[in-house]
Amino acid sequence: MTDLQQQVQDTLDELVGAGSERGVQVAVYRDGEQLVDAVAGADATGRTITNRNPVHAMSTGKGVAATVVHVLAEQGVLSYDTRIAEYWPEFGAHGKGAATLRDLLVHTVGLPYLPAGTTTETMCDWEAMCTALAAATPEWEPGTQTGYHAQTWGFLVGEVVRRAAGRPISQVLRDDVAGPLGVADELYFGVPASALDRVSRVEQVPGYDEVLSFFPSPVPPTAEYCNRADVLSSDIPAGGVMTARAVARMYAALLSEVDGVRLVGPGRLREISAVAYEGQDVVAGFPTKWALGYGIGRPGTDPTPETVFGMPGAGGSAAYADTATGVAFAITTTRLHGGTAPALARVGDLVAEAVG
Repeated sequence: MTDLQQQVQDTLDELVGAGSERGVQVAVYRDGEQLVDAVAGADATGRTITNRNPVHAMSTGKGVAATVVHVLAEQGVLSYDTRIAEYWPEFGAHGKGAATLRDLLVHTVGLPYLPAGTTTETMCDWEAMCTALAAATPEWEPGTQTGYHAQTWGFLVGEVVRRAAGRPISQVLRDDVAGPLGVADELYFGVPASALDRVSRVEQVPGYDEVLSFFPSPVPPTAEYCNRADVLSSDIPAGGVMTARAVARMYAALLSEVDGVRLVGPGRLREISAVAYEGQDVVAGFPTKWALGYGIGRPGTDPTPETVFGMPGAGGSAAYADTATGVAFAITTTRLHGGTAPALARVGDLVAEAVG
C-alpha cells in the first residue's frame, strides 16, 4: 500500500467516523497508473459500500458526456463547429439554427431551463424531452452569452450524439469509452436493470436545500429523485452513475495511456482542456470559465489552476484531470452536502500536496 493510499484511506475513515460523511469513494491516477483506490462507510440504506458500487454523482456525469463527444470527434463522427441542426434538423427552430456543437459544450445555446410542465416521468422519456427542447425558444441568441444548463445539457448533447453516431449516448459510452477501459459495469448513464441493486443510495443533509434553491427546477435533484429506479435506469446525461475509480480511469485515459487505451490524442487533449469561454454566467450570476464540456479548475480552490479540467456534482462528487501534473482524481459521496463536501475539500488538498 502506498503512503498516499494510506493517507487517503485514513482521512476517509476519519470523516466517516466523525459523521461528516456517510459513504465515500476516492480514486487517483497519475500518468496512467492508479495511485489510490479508497472507500469507506455506507449508503443511505446503511449498506456498506465497496469500490464497485456506483453512485449517482449528479453533474460529474457531464464530464463523462463531454468525453463521449470528444471520443466521437477523434473518430471523425462529430465536429465542434458543425451546426447542431445539421445533426438534428428540428433543433433549428425559433432562432437556434446557427448554434454549433461548440456553443452547446460551453453552455451558450440559450436553453438553460427545463420546459414548462416537465415532470420526473418526462425526464425519463428521451423522445419527449428532446422534442420539447428542439421546439423551445432560446433565452438569448445562441453563442452570445453563457448560462449553466444544469438539467437540459445532457439531453441536448445526448441527442446530437444519437443523431451523429446512430446509437444512444449510453451505448456509445459503453462501447467506446467504458468498455475499452474495463469499467462498463461501473460507469453509466442509464443503469441496466441487472445492475440497479449495486447502486449506492444517497441522502441529503439540511444544507443541501440551498443548492436546490440556487437552481430552481420543476424536477429538483433531491435524494429521492436520485434514488428512483426509473431515474437511475434512464438516459439523463446531465448526471451520471459511477464509481470513483471508473471516472478517474476515464480522465486518466484522456491525459495519457491507461493499460493500452488512450481516448484522445495529445492535440485534441490540448483543445478540449483549454479555456474555450470565459464570462458572466447569466443563470448562476457569477464569473465562469468553460473548457469544451468541462469546468476549469479544481473545485473548492481559489485561485484555481487553469490546467485542471473536469466537473463537480451537486452534493459533493467531483472528477477532474490536471494536464500539468498528469493526475486524474475522482470522489463520490453518498451524502448530498450544501457546499463543498468535507471529503472533497480534505482529500483534494491532500492529493494536490502529495502529487502537485
